[in-house]
Amino acid sequence: MEYNYSKLLDRAWANLPEKLKSHSRFEIPKSKIFVEGNQTIIKNFNDIANTLRRDPKHLLTFLLKELAAPGTFDGNRVVIQRVLRKHIIDKKIEDYVNEYVLCHECKRPDTKFTELEGQRIIKCTACGGWRPLRKIK
Repeated sequence: MEYNYSKLLDRAWANLPEKLKSHSRFEIPKSKIFVEGNQTIIKNFNDIANTLRRDPKHLLTFLLKELAAPGTFDGNRVVIQRVLRKHIIDKKIEDYVNEYVLCHECKRPDTKFTELEGQRIIKCTACGGWRPLRKIK
């Protein structure tokens, strides 16, 4: 039996899940901040967490550890007890996305936190890849 490359390629493409066929670009949301005294307020914090499809508490824990500053929820926004620049907060959100949102195999944002044999993992719904969920230190 002789195989034609283009026919094999067409067959492989037809068997791919629809999520892998789309080419939508994922953009990391940018923070909207303002400084009030010695506090930095992220006005769109819940919107950022919703876009990333992550629990706002998990994202906040990561940010506060990375920024070495205390902070609290205040409705839709977060108040951090330290003066910070926008680019620093955006960089930390990007670090969070790279560690906890994007799949390390296919680089897509189609991941979710789940459990496998009692261990917390990050599982990609697009390619099926998974890896252990790193604890926030």
